[in-house]
Parts: sequence; C-alpha cells; structure tokens
Amino acid sequence: MVGASLIGTTIEWYDYFLYGTAAALVFNKVFFPNTDPLTGTLLSFLTYAIGFAARPLGALVFGHFGDRIGRKKLLVLSLLLMGGSTTLIGCLPTYHQAGIAAPVLLTVLRLVQGFALGGEWGGAVLLVSEHGDAKRRGFWASWPQGGAPAGNLLAAGVLSLMTAVQSDADFIAWGWRVPFLLSALLVMVGLWIRLAVDESPLFKQALAASEARKAQAPEQPPLVAVLRHHWREVLTAMGARMAENISYYVMTTFVLAYAVGHVHLPKQTALNAVLIASAIQFALIPLFGALSDRIGRKPVYLFGAVGVGIWAFVFFGLVDTKSFGSMLLAVSVGLFFHSAMYAPQAAFFSELFATRMRYSGASIGSQFASVAAGAPAPLIATALLKDYGSSTPIAVYVAIAAVITVVAVLCARETRGRDLAEVGEDAPAPAGQPVGV
Repeated sequence: MVGASLIGTTIEWYDYFLYGTAAALVFNKVFFPNTDPLTGTLLSFLTYAIGFAARPLGALVFGHFGDRIGRKKLLVLSLLLMGGSTTLIGCLPTYHQAGIAAPVLLTVLRLVQGFALGGEWGGAVLLVSEHGDAKRRGFWASWPQGGAPAGNLLAAGVLSLMTAVQSDADFIAWGWRVPFLLSALLVMVGLWIRLAVDESPLFKQALAASEARKAQAPEQPPLVAVLRHHWREVLTAMGARMAENISYYVMTTFVLAYAVGHVHLPKQTALNAVLIASAIQFALIPLFGALSDRIGRKPVYLFGAVGVGIWAFVFFGLVDTKSFGSMLLAVSVGLFFHSAMYAPQAAFFSELFATRMRYSGASIGSQFASVAAGAPAPLIATALLKDYGSSTPIAVYVAIAAVITVVAVLCARETRGRDLAEVGEDAPAPAGQPVGV
C-alpha cells in the first residue's frame, strides 16, 4: 500500500515538477522568445502558476467522488490525466512553428495537470492513513509525501542528464522534450501498480454506514458537510500550507531561474544542487514523520515553519556566492526545514476530518491554499527581483508566509493519536491532548 502510493505520487510529482523546472530553464526561449529574458521567465512562470488555479477544481471534483465512490478509482483517473497531459506537452510545437497557439496549448495542458494533481494528493495520503494504525500514522503517511522530492529528484535528474550530454542548442531544439515524453512509460508503470491496490477499509465501513443512514434521511454532499462541520479545519490546513508551499517553490523552482539568470551559474550546477538536496529530503521526510508520532504534529510543524522563515534570509546570500557547495547547502537546509512541515502534513490533515468527508476536506484545505501560496510564489519572487534587483524582498515574502503558518498551527488542535474511525462531524481532540494553543 505504501509502495503503491509512493510510486504513484512520485510519477505525478515528476510530471508536475518537470513543468516547473522547464519553465525556469527553457520555456522562455521556446514559447516566449520575443521578450527580454527576465520577462520571458515571468511569462513562463505565469503559465506555471495557472496550473495551480485548476487544483481547487480538481480538489472539489475528486474529493466529492472520492468520498462517494472510493479513493482508488479517482487515483487511477488522476494518474491518467496527469501523464497524458505531460506527454502531450512534449509533442507541442514551438512559438516559431505555431505562433500564439503554442503557448495557448501549453497553458491548456498545464490546467489539466493542475486539475489532476488537485485530486491526487488527498487520495494518495488517505489510502495510507486509513490503512495504518494511529501510533505510527505520521511515519507511514509521510511516505506518499516523499513522492514530491522523489518526483523533483527524477525531473531534475532527467533534465540534468539531458543538459550534460547535449549542447545548449540541441537541448533547446529538442532535448527538453525527452523528459516529457518519458512520462508515458512512467504512467504505464504507475497504472499497473495502482490497479492492484485495495480500497481503504475505513472508507468501506463508512460507506456501509452511510448507506444505512440514507434509508432514514438524505446525506449531505461532502463539500456541504465539510463547510458546515469542518470549516475551521479547512482554514487551519490552508494556513499551515502557506510557509510550506511558498518556501518549497521558491527554493526549488525559482532558485533555478535565479541561479542561472541572475547569478549566472551554469544550468548543470543549479540542477545538480536541487538534485542532491531533493535526495536528502527524500530521506528526511519519514524521519520527521516518525518524530511527529513521538512528540506531536504541531511541534514538528512549528519547527519547520520558524526555521524556513529565518533561513530565507541566509538562502540567497549563499546562492550569490556562485559556489556549488554554497548553493547545495542553501537548498539542502531549506528543504530540511520544509520536510519538518511536509512530513507530518499528511497525517495532520487526515486527522482533522471525518471519513465520509475526509477526501474533500483534506483536498480543499490543501489545494485552495496552493492557489495563494505555491501558484504565485515563483512569479512573485521573479517580479520582486525585477523591481528591486535584490533578493531581500523575496526573503521577507517567505518570512511573512512563515508567520501565517505559525499562527495557524498554534491555533490548531493536536491530532496525534486520533482514531480515524471515530472522527465524527464534531469530533473532539484525542483524550489527554490539548485543544487550541
């Protein structure tokens, strides 16, 4: 179960991060060649951000049907949508070949990617959370979270390999397409694995109980139930994601454009730094997940939020040294603090909601936040760099996000140890655990 969720999320995040990496390094030249380099990068990141706009819609649609008919069917559909759109991006004509139609088609396919990912995350973490026991839920549920650094590792690795064996001209001409076309093969592997996964036993029990209740009174749609009974938890999840989401995309996606375009580091150097740091993060996530089982979700999450808010002011200074070692240190420590937020997030969000509205609640809280956080993060960072010519405003931007997350997590209930089968519409905090700050 854990392996199936991890491999599936790795493939989907590979597709999603591949776009972000390509937007930072190549799309300004292929799809927006008639602008100055920084403006072209801004336009590339704009299409990147548009994908986030579709994620809440994906969360609503996949959450609704995931809570009605099951997690597994929706996860198979999300994988097909994501893989198909990514493969088609690798087949797109360039601006010189098709004019304005090229970036328009790119944007449409990015919207499909966002829609698919909006439904992917909730289902993947819930399958693991609802199969495991409460005592080790933080550890086991953190493994699907490892799909993000694993996908980024895979995307950066394939692009790094292509830039290493090709000239810049060949990479711009056709080499960038290869990683996108590779997605077709990865999807077949992921599909084979996901079709073999069993449905969540908790969902089966909740569905049976729901069918019995329907004979007495009609059941509310999951979205209505979430907004009626769990609106505070939705706001908690949204606030908790601000620092996590913004810092990640600034320190893994925007940093590529910053290092190559502003600091003038070679593409290979920048990609390798993100590549190694992502490998380190993949190892860190289950460790922080296990730590959250011992001391609670909130302390681990708060450590990460405070740390990333402070580290943002050190981060760009290290990258500015033009040293590979310094850039690697900058990204690695940034992802260390990010892992402390991201690892317990799956268990934390799962434990906030009742089973029959858990897919909707976790997905809505997570994906609506991404529109305000991860979507504009590289775009805002690029605009701040263009307007001020300095990285300090970008660090302030990350620090403000950290403050929002700290407040949201402090106001939340500690959820460690909660029995997911007993989480009802107005479930109290687990016995012996604090409520509120």
